[in-house]
Amino acid sequence: MLSLNTFLLKFAAVWLVLCFGTLLRAEPNAAEADAATRGYKWLTQKAVLTPDFHQDVFENLWTVWPQKLRVKAETATPDERREMAFSRYGLTGRPEDKTKPLQYVVDEDGMWTMNCFACHGGKLRGETIPGLPNSHYALETLTADARKVKIAMKQPLTRMDAGSMFVPLGRTNGTTNAVMFGVALMAYRDEHLNFHPERVPPKMTHHDMDAPAWWHFKRKRYLYIDGFAVKAAKPLMQFMMVQENGPQEFAHAAADFEDIYAYISSLKAPKYPFAIDEALAEQGRAVFNDNCASCHGTYGENAKYPEKEIPLDELGTDPVRLGALSKNDRAAYHRSWFADFGKHETKLEPKGYVAPPLDGIWASAPYFHNGSVPTLWHVMNPSDRPVIWKRSENEYDVERVGLEVEEFAKLPSSLRRADQIRTYFNTKRFGKSAAGHDFPDALSDEEKTAVLEYLKTL
Repeated sequence: MLSLNTFLLKFAAVWLVLCFGTLLRAEPNAAEADAATRGYKWLTQKAVLTPDFHQDVFENLWTVWPQKLRVKAETATPDERREMAFSRYGLTGRPEDKTKPLQYVVDEDGMWTMNCFACHGGKLRGETIPGLPNSHYALETLTADARKVKIAMKQPLTRMDAGSMFVPLGRTNGTTNAVMFGVALMAYRDEHLNFHPERVPPKMTHHDMDAPAWWHFKRKRYLYIDGFAVKAAKPLMQFMMVQENGPQEFAHAAADFEDIYAYISSLKAPKYPFAIDEALAEQGRAVFNDNCASCHGTYGENAKYPEKEIPLDELGTDPVRLGALSKNDRAAYHRSWFADFGKHETKLEPKGYVAPPLDGIWASAPYFHNGSVPTLWHVMNPSDRPVIWKRSENEYDVERVGLEVEEFAKLPSSLRRADQIRTYFNTKRFGKSAAGHDFPDALSDEEKTAVLEYLKTL
C-alpha cells in the first residue's frame, strides 16, 4: 500500500498549475509566433506526468452518475455522452477539434493526462477560450467518479484516486487547492530537485483558489496573487514534480517550457461581444483613472500597470491564501532550481495581495483570488454580494457583467450528495469569504454604473 507521502507526491503534482497574468501588446514576430505555436502543441500533445485514466474509464463514467443523469446517458449516442461528461466535469473541446479535451493530453494508447489547461482553459457562453480560467472544472467529482469506475473495472488506482481521499482537490467546482499541492511537492525536493521520500508530510492549510487569466501574463513581472516569485519559464514547470521526474527530466523539458512561456505570453483578452454605451464608458474611464488606476493600472494608449501590493489590512479580502504559504515554503522555492538557486528575487514575507490588471475583466468571472464574487456589479456593490450562489452553465449576465447566478441565504436542504454541494459557492466556508475590496463604496451609484460600463471596454 502506498504511503501518505507517496499519495501526496503522486497526485499533488497535477496541481501546481500556476497563477499567471497578461496585457495586449503588439503582434509577435515570426520567431515568437513559431515558439507560441510549439508551446500550444506541447501543452495539448506532450504528457509530462503519469496518466490519470484510460479512455475506457472515461467512456464508462456515465455508469456511476446520479440516476436521472444515468438514465439519460443510457440511451444517448457516444457523442452525446461525451458532451454530457464534458458538461459534468467542466471539460471543453479544443478549438481545433471539439472531440478532444483541451484540459487533457490523450495519447495514442488512450491514456488521459492532465495539462495546464485544466485550470487555465475554460469556456464562455459555451465557447472554448484557451487561457480563460476554467470556472467549471469539477476535478473532485471527476476523480470520485473515475475511482468508482476503475474499481468496477478492476483497474489500478492512480495518485489522484488515492490522494484525494486524504487531501481535498477543490471544495467548489471551478476552484482548486493548487497552492497546497505546490507546498507538498516542494517539501520532498532539495534545491536541485532530487526527490527525498523519507521527509515527513508538510503542514498544509487547505483552501481553494480561482485561476487567473493567462492573458495577463505578459503584463506582469511576478507570479501569484501575492507576487512572491519572479516570472520565468522554469516556475511554470513546478507541477512536473511527480516522483518519476528527477533533475534530468526537468533539464530535458526546459526548452519546451520556453515555448509554453511564449504561448502564454501571446494570448490576448477577448473583446466584449455586446453593445457598449460609449459615452457612459468614457465617463467611467475618468472615474476609474481617478479612483482605481493607481492599483489596477491604465489602459489603451501608453497603458501602465504598477503591479502594486495592497496590504491585507487595507484590502480586507480573505486572508487564508496569504498565510497558507509560509516564509519557509517561499524560502525553499527561492533556493531551488526554479529560482535559479537564489538568483531570482523572491518575496519571503509579502504583506498583502497584488492588484491584478483588468484586461478582459468582463470575461474572467468569478472575481477575487478565491473566486467568491460572481459579477462585476457585485464587486462594485460589496454589501450586496451573495452569501451562497450557483451559476448556470453557459448563460452570461449582461446587466451585472459576469456569471448568471441564483443567490441563496443558505444551502438548500434537499442537497444530499457531495457532487451537488460542490456546484454551490458558499462564502461562509474557510478561505471562501467574499468580504473586502470595499473601495467602490466611495463612489456614487452613478459613478459605479459608469465604471462598470468602462470595464467592458478593457
